[in-house]
Amino acid sequence: MRFDGRMAGLHAIVDARLVDGSLADVLIEGEVVVAVGPGVGAGVTDHLDAVGRLLLPAFIDTHIHLDKALQRAQLAQHDGTLQGAITAIHAAKRAYLADDVRRRAREVIESSVATGTTRLRSHVDVDTVGGLVPVEGVLAAARECADIAEVQTIAFPQEGILRDPGAADLMVEAMTMGVDVVGGMPHWELTEDDQREHVRFCFELARRFDADVDMHVDETDDGRVRTLAMVVAETERHGWQGRVTAGHVCALSAADDDYAESVIEGCRRAGVGIVSNPVTNLVIQGRGDRGLVRRGTTRVREFLAAGVPVAFGQDCVHDGFYPFGRGDLLEVALISAHATHLATDGELRLALSAVTDAPAQMWHLDGAYGVAPGARADLQLYAADSWREALRQQDSPQAVWYRGRLVATTTVTRQLFRPAAG
Repeated sequence: MRFDGRMAGLHAIVDARLVDGSLADVLIEGEVVVAVGPGVGAGVTDHLDAVGRLLLPAFIDTHIHLDKALQRAQLAQHDGTLQGAITAIHAAKRAYLADDVRRRAREVIESSVATGTTRLRSHVDVDTVGGLVPVEGVLAAARECADIAEVQTIAFPQEGILRDPGAADLMVEAMTMGVDVVGGMPHWELTEDDQREHVRFCFELARRFDADVDMHVDETDDGRVRTLAMVVAETERHGWQGRVTAGHVCALSAADDDYAESVIEGCRRAGVGIVSNPVTNLVIQGRGDRGLVRRGTTRVREFLAAGVPVAFGQDCVHDGFYPFGRGDLLEVALISAHATHLATDGELRLALSAVTDAPAQMWHLDGAYGVAPGARADLQLYAADSWREALRQQDSPQAVWYRGRLVATTTVTRQLFRPAAG
């Protein structure tokens, strides 16, 4: 495997299969893709021959919880619901040490990179239970992994703001410490008025720090919970169009169609992006249902039809909410395709967009992302020759590049042994 890790000079990946099925060379100078096309890598000494294998941009995980990851075995057993998970994690959170949070977060970042993800946006708990220890730990892990991945952090009031007196001051302090994005969880408040105040506070904080907003919104089975409409209204009131992301939005699947159509149109108008997290919500949601069980996803196809960007996130990794996960967005895309009925070739391209182009839009990457001139050279190479086959086979990428440097390789060896004839 070539590419020696230099940040200067020319590198090339030749004879790569692009997602549209065409073959091309990709020419890289330093951190940036400078040319894509047949023959543009000819004569470049430092090169990799892809021999027709699939080259994709590296994935972007725009919804993960690095501070909570990899502690499932240490938590008390609970009923599997959202409330049960939040309660079970309290004891662990009170005893958090920043170094332990750092270690667990780093392990998931490294696992994510090995499976093709070089950008992660992590919600990090900010509340009176754990204080700012989770923030300290994740920020430390982000610094340690800056040579292999870019990590954004979100100040996330898991316990509420009105419901958790003191959380508002901690949110301000977290942003002062260098957290990138303002989070929220308005549906966790006890009254509709408190929900509105929660949303108002988060947007005021975002204005103060000129930050984007990325909230957990309506992660419940109850279709009467409608804080997404509050988020849309506050987005427009503050002129924050294009700077707001709403995660989960599970309640919308249980809401009436008139409200759903109205609020989806509101998201389109206000430029609110949606992150669905089927891998976790398929496990948590619908536990009280009998017969036809709700799937725990939002109205993904309706959002897409309206032109609203939809991303898929890992969300949880072996924590109190979800016993599985390893930061592998190829696995997330497969499970999400099942949950949201994406099966045709066109629909599977939507599943790819949900872990590439859609989160890139939420990160404001514009022309700086993809397998295209001007994009940062964050790339991954699969043994498969198409996205459909990569998704079906579920093998990790053979090579991952971050800022033009090779940062991970995976080799898969399979052998069959049959008895001799006779």
